[in-house]
This record gives sequence, structure tokens and C-alpha cells, in this order.
Amino acid sequence: MSGPECCTNPPALNPSSGSGHVEKLGGLDTYLTGPADSNRAVLLISDVFGYEAPKLRKLADKIAAAGFYVVVPDFFYGDPYVADIPERPVQVWIKDHGPDKGVEDTKLVVEALKSKGVSAIGAAGFCWGAKVVVELAKPQFIQAALMLHPSMVTVDVIKGVEVPIAILGAEHDKFSPPALLKQFEEVLAAKNEVESFVKVFPNVSHGWTVRYDVDDPAVVSAAEEAHQNMLHWVSKYVK
Repeated sequence: MSGPECCTNPPALNPSSGSGHVEKLGGLDTYLTGPADSNRAVLLISDVFGYEAPKLRKLADKIAAAGFYVVVPDFFYGDPYVADIPERPVQVWIKDHGPDKGVEDTKLVVEALKSKGVSAIGAAGFCWGAKVVVELAKPQFIQAALMLHPSMVTVDVIKGVEVPIAILGAEHDKFSPPALLKQFEEVLAAKNEVESFVKVFPNVSHGWTVRYDVDDPAVVSAAEEAHQNMLHWVSKYVK
């Protein structure tokens, strides 16, 4: 489940951040960036802090610059987790925002993208969002999946993956420790029909790809490397 590690280094949310804009997609307020006429889309599913996190939107813009239509929906309906509300810890918050609802909402977003002429969709999930992505890793929904420092993902769920999947994890991660990622890797390696890539980044912690400390050059470098791995994966399989 989600816990304190999922909530460290919270972002200062900014609804005006990024070079894209917000409009409804699949019934959800969604940050959209990149060429709207592209037939290739990348769906970013946030951690508990939601779609207004500036570093997440900066990453969306980076992926969009490679020619993808990037969509970042608000799966929390204007109610992202707020770290400084003691009476509503993440364990309470998540009761109102379980990933099962995120899965159903994502299906609507996928349908909306297809109605716009999108023929190939990749989805990347961060922490909370990774659970949503792995549940949708079927050809009828997406063509490629990425999980970054996942939460709430089990070996049994990984067994159901049917599309190419990349998993980027942290050396220091209570919820997705390297030992668990090794199990994921072994399960995926046994599925000859599914391309997979598992990588553990040293000296970083859960959440580092979108909640990195800008004053720590080593962590920034690791985040940028992970972003390049993402770009490589979607460029290879979302086409």
C-alpha cells in the first residue's frame, strides 16, 4: 500500500506550470501538451500529488518535444494528497482515490484518445499511477507500459502484463525494493512474448523521477537518465 515514502519531498503544485494547457478529456481535466494531431500518445499517470506537479508537467513537455501527444489527467478530481493535513494521512486519502477507480477512468481517457485518431498509446505510471498502468497493460488499451518506483504492484499482477513494459526502480524503496523488482524481472523474462526492461537506479529513493531535489546533482542526473529511458521505450514501442 502507499505510505510515508510515497509522500516525501512533496511538490509545490502549480496549475499554470508547463507549456501545454488544460481541457477535458474522457471527462477529466487533463494537462495536454505536444502535437494534437499526432497518432502517438503518451499517458502519464501521476503519483498521489496529482497532475499539477511542475516536474511531472516538465517531463510531459519533454516527451511531447519528441513528437508525442502527451496527456496528464487529473484522476483525483481536484483533490490531490496534501502532506500537511494530519487528520488525513495518505492511508485515509487513498480510500477516496483507489487505483481501481483510476483504471476505469483511464479506459475513458484511452477511448477519447482513440476517437481523436490516436492509434498507439503508451502509459507511464509513477508510484500510485504504476498500479493503474500495470492493470491496463493489455493490447486493447495500450501498446507499451512503464512503471516508475511503483506502489501496490504485486508479482501476480505482473503476470498479467501483455505489452512491452519497462520498470524503473530505486535502490532505496520500501514499497518496490530491488528484491521485488528482481521478482518482476524473472516473471517477465519467462514471458517470451512480452518485451521487458527492468532497471534499479543506485543511490536514489522512491519517487525520485518526479520529486527529485534540484539541489542534488546526482539525483537530478539519475532522474534525467530515467526520463531518457522512458523516451527510448515509448519511441521504440509507441508507433
